[in-house]
Amino acid sequence: MKGLFTNGCILALLLFMALTGQVHGREDYLSPEEFLQQAFDGRTALRNKIWIKGDLKKTVTEILGHELNLLRLSYWELDGRTAWILEEIGKEEFITIGFVVYANRIEQMEVLAFRESRGWEIRYPFFKDQFRGAGLQLNENQLDRKVDGITGATLSVSAATRLARLALVLHDFVQSDDAK
Repeated sequence: MKGLFTNGCILALLLFMALTGQVHGREDYLSPEEFLQQAFDGRTALRNKIWIKGDLKKTVTEILGHELNLLRLSYWELDGRTAWILEEIGKEEFITIGFVVYANRIEQMEVLAFRESRGWEIRYPFFKDQFRGAGLQLNENQLDRKVDGITGATLSVSAATRLARLALVLHDFVQSDDAK
């Protein structure tokens, strides 16, 4: 009888943790293809590559706080609108986020995949909507607005904010004469 009670308690605890979000692993919310379909209203965007070198590499390293560890990065472009699928580590695992940028402003942010045990709340509209319309401060690589954090998700919020800044810098670079 004691073993049955113990097993029941363990099962109840696991169920409680699952329902309260304490057991989270890899979650794929949106495929890259689905994101790109949304980003360009079903139209086919041109896939390009940007080389991460020189001053751009320095800026990317400054934004992320570490080197990107990529020589080049893919992006998609159509009618001056760019889409970026970027990854950054939250606490221990990668978070994959897609950004759509037009006229140096973020139009859309979507969490494509989240692999951390905490901080998954960044995928919800109340958080993502803070980035809509965001740009960079003049002559700085900082967002022109404050992003409210989420209790227990500080590292995920920080990673998402860094990636937003990066998407804006990369968009600006590929739209400039420096990229041509």
